[in-house]
Amino acid sequence: MGIKKFKPTSTGRRFQSAVDYKKDITTDKPHKPLTGPLKKTGGRNNTGRITVWQRGGGSKRMHRVIDFKRDRTGVPATVKTIEYDPNRSARIALLKYRDGEQRYILAPIKLNVGDTVVAGPDSEIKEGNALPIAKIPLGTMIHNIELRPGQGARLVRTAGAAAQIVAKEEKYAQIKMPSGEVRLILTLCMATIGQVGNPDHENISYGKAGRIRYLGRRPHVRGVAMNPIDHPLGGGEGKASGGRPACSPWGKPEGVRTRHNKRTDKFIIKKRKK
Repeated sequence: MGIKKFKPTSTGRRFQSAVDYKKDITTDKPHKPLTGPLKKTGGRNNTGRITVWQRGGGSKRMHRVIDFKRDRTGVPATVKTIEYDPNRSARIALLKYRDGEQRYILAPIKLNVGDTVVAGPDSEIKEGNALPIAKIPLGTMIHNIELRPGQGARLVRTAGAAAQIVAKEEKYAQIKMPSGEVRLILTLCMATIGQVGNPDHENISYGKAGRIRYLGRRPHVRGVAMNPIDHPLGGGEGKASGGRPACSPWGKPEGVRTRHNKRTDKFIIKKRKK
């Protein structure tokens, strides 16, 4: 994996960079039986109201069905291809099991075409294998972590992400998340060994606004540029700076914590922020 830069033939090209797909992707066509249509919401909920701003447009995409559960226990699978997924920052790997079934998983670093991976409590500790946390040694880097046994992975799925097992006590393990938070997770939950692939994703410079629009993200308008009816910072004669601290369109100040879940507070040993 590497970052390629472009010659400054235009203003948008001058600082533009992209991932060199030739180095880590082995095919440009997905496995059709594992794809499906993906409907865009445009940031609207089921009543048609815009609940998420700056969403809409973007290139058409096909949904790839990813196996987040890894429930084919004890059945070895061979990595057939490493592919690009337009719906996530990580790369995906197509596995072919011995009985002929094929599934997609998130591709960790060091996983190559032809490698063999297996899921189950007796699996070897190597990249791509999935095991219950109880069977994984302390200090191991993991990703694709379940929150409840059998639920499917919910945590640590983005490009370059990895968590670490810090300690184990009775039926819980202490997992250090990429954010720095230390959290209790049941040792019966499955996790995959290794770090998620494509770590260079965070170093990409889009270079121009058009590449952001391809992703379905629309322009973000500043509050001070709006009218008073649209934003608390709007209006004023000339270029008014706002006259109050930065806030949301509904008057909530920036930096206020929005997490209020007493039911799960007991599982957080150390918060990501001091």
